[in-house]
Amino acid sequence: MRKGPLILGLVLILIGGIWLLQGIGILGGSVMTGQSFWATVGGILLLAGLVSCAYALRGGASAPPR
Repeated sequence: MRKGPLILGLVLILIGGIWLLQGIGILGGSVMTGQSFWATVGGILLLAGLVSCAYALRGGASAPPR
């Protein structure tokens, strides 16, 4: 397990999820609420976070411990 990509992925999922919910109008209270741009950016970040977490959690390709 790689910790760097996992932490990055979790942060991207959190930020992307918030921005997506604000962009589609579910999470209000911001100038980003109801703006399709932020829904798109949030969805992209959410997807990138999922890919980063999947990369971090898959086994095999890491170097063996010394």
